[in-house]
Amino acid sequence: MKYNREMWEQAVRFHGHACPGLAQGFRVSRAALRLLGVKRAEDEELLAIVENDACGVDAVQALTGCTLGKGNLILDDRGKSVFIFARRDTGTAVRIYFHGGQKPPDPEFMRLRSLVEGGLASPEEVERFEAAKLSRIEGLLTDPEEDLLEWRWVEMELPVRAQLFNSFRCAVCGEKASESRARVRDGQVVCLSCAGSYSRGWQRGT
Repeated sequence: MKYNREMWEQAVRFHGHACPGLAQGFRVSRAALRLLGVKRAEDEELLAIVENDACGVDAVQALTGCTLGKGNLILDDRGKSVFIFARRDTGTAVRIYFHGGQKPPDPEFMRLRSLVEGGLASPEEVERFEAAKLSRIEGLLTDPEEDLLEWRWVEMELPVRAQLFNSFRCAVCGEKASESRARVRDGQVVCLSCAGSYSRGWQRGT
């Protein structure tokens, strides 16, 4: 299938380089915009909840306009290639899972990647790895959507819009911080960095 090269290059510029992870986010973002019938968000009219902090999230930010700074990108890191997108005007939400197809990982590609990442690859192996990576990216960009991802409509209560809070001056370091992050220590209002932490060293498994 064909893909929008201009939008792909936009994602690459935002991320800094082309990689398979970015291509995954690109396909997910394109599918989300199509399914929800929307364009790139100018404000918070579109919301994204991402369940990983990998390269694909940058494609989500570049293509959908759901960004950390605007408050309409929420990280719920579960280590999964799952992305939820929702329209605030209709409440419509779609959950997209990128499974990448049923093909097993290419052992040679994985071997070359390990060598390159470990700084042990020869110039020839680096060249072969880059060629294999480009081929992998091209496949992710052009393979049929149904071969790469699954999606379903979901019902959910949307998080509130991003809010602006007043600032306070920390009694310890003297730096300003948001009131929503204030803590009290020894009767003084302090920032999270100066508040310290408390733990009883026990956590229930799930």
